[in-house]
Amino acid sequence: MIETRLTKAFGLEAPIISAPMAKVGGGRLAAAVSHAGALGMIGGGYCEPEWIANEFNNAGNAGVGCGFITWRLAGVPSLLEDVLSRKPRAVFLSFGDPMLPASAIKAAGVPLICQIQSLTDAGVAIDAGADVLVAQGGEAGGHGASRGTMTLVPEVADLLAKSAPEVLLCAAGGIADGRGLAAALMLGADGIVAGTRFWAAEEALAPKGHHAAGIAANGDQTVHTKVVDIARNFDWPARFDNRVLQNDFTAEWHGRYDELAADKTAQASWQAALENGDTSIASATVGEAIGLVRATKPAALIVEDMIREAQSLLGGGWQRKN
Repeated sequence: MIETRLTKAFGLEAPIISAPMAKVGGGRLAAAVSHAGALGMIGGGYCEPEWIANEFNNAGNAGVGCGFITWRLAGVPSLLEDVLSRKPRAVFLSFGDPMLPASAIKAAGVPLICQIQSLTDAGVAIDAGADVLVAQGGEAGGHGASRGTMTLVPEVADLLAKSAPEVLLCAAGGIADGRGLAAALMLGADGIVAGTRFWAAEEALAPKGHHAAGIAANGDQTVHTKVVDIARNFDWPARFDNRVLQNDFTAEWHGRYDELAADKTAQASWQAALENGDTSIASATVGEAIGLVRATKPAALIVEDMIREAQSLLGGGWQRKN
């Protein structure tokens, strides 16, 4: 056990939260993470009520939270009420102004976690009443902005120390093992949010063929792009790109966004490839930390490995890995 303000606030044994990865962080994964002593999150992302309800059922009686893409949640206001009625351990908001949904979350007595990508975002989340900020660096898989984890986390830590010391801080982006957890704590975080490592958990709902493609890759082989969002017809805010594995499709269309938006055949090919497991077209959504992932594992073992390695490092027992 590593005790921090995060573990005390949420009754955890490990200062680790699994990222609410859209359509990948299902109920089985969230439950496995929570049963291991960390905090598991269902990836409600694009706000599909039936999918979210099913995954809460799959989580059973485990205490899990749920995450949303904030700008998408605005179009499905009844969904938040439904999720809050399930008494989640926390609600995790990302990529948009949290102020409107925050009022309902706070009124329900549910902890509010806000993921932020800049100091400006941090100020907005503090004003919204966030209990936890997640400082996400651009190394992260999926959507993010341009700041790096190593500098963003301590800047946000300093901001909180001065203006909102009661608010907890987690680091996200590029963290996939105990070295990253230990480093985050040294930077001033109370814990971490890990996505890519739990994306490679056995319980994760990764699309067909994506685990194999990810495990064979390294961090150099990821790219920040808008290709996948355009192929899926998702109208994301301009400031957020999407980090995925590079492949033939991203190589062909990266930077040619207007052309791709007009090419319905290319978009259809991406959708078909996702269903068929063709990773030369449908990219795996992973971050730079994919280069630290060597195999799929049960989520419980991922938590255990992170804690064991971080404890060793924090106790001065660091040894270089071969």
